Amino acid sequence: MKILIQRVRHASVEIAAQITANIATGLLIFIGVAGTDDAEDINYMVEKCLNLRIFEDEQGKMNRSLKETGGEVLVISQFTLLADTRKGRRPSFTAAADPQKGELFYNLFMDKIRAQGIAVQSGQFGAMMEIELLNYGPVTIMIDSDQRNKTI
Repeated sequence: MKILIQRVRHASVEIAAQITANIATGLLIFIGVAGTDDAEDINYMVEKCLNLRIFEDEQGKMNRSLKETGGEVLVISQFTLLADTRKGRRPSFTAAADPQKGELFYNLFMDKIRAQGIAVQSGQFGAMMEIELLNYGPVTIMIDSDQRNKTI
């Protein structure tokens, strides 16, 4: 599973010329589910997203988590995070989960965040969407669940 997190002042998603979700300060999370992902990948990613200390404290240092700030979350499914660009000019998406698994894991990811008391908005799985955001910092971080057991 790959996740791209952006710390935002606000973010919204538009589908078919209608704004369907929007958040104030918090995290815009793009999630790509791999065919090899399992429940542990979801748990790891939820824990990382909610506890990553990327919000400023009183001294302006990135020292607070989403859970500590009470921010909101907008989750967007994005299988293109699993793109393999090593060969040729057209990306391959064979590592991405099939749509049924992708949608199931997308929904489970959001359910687990909601269970932590965090306000969650979402895009629509498989839809053509337009995302608008004001990235604050900018802070943009990529997390790959395949890296969870590796040491530096």
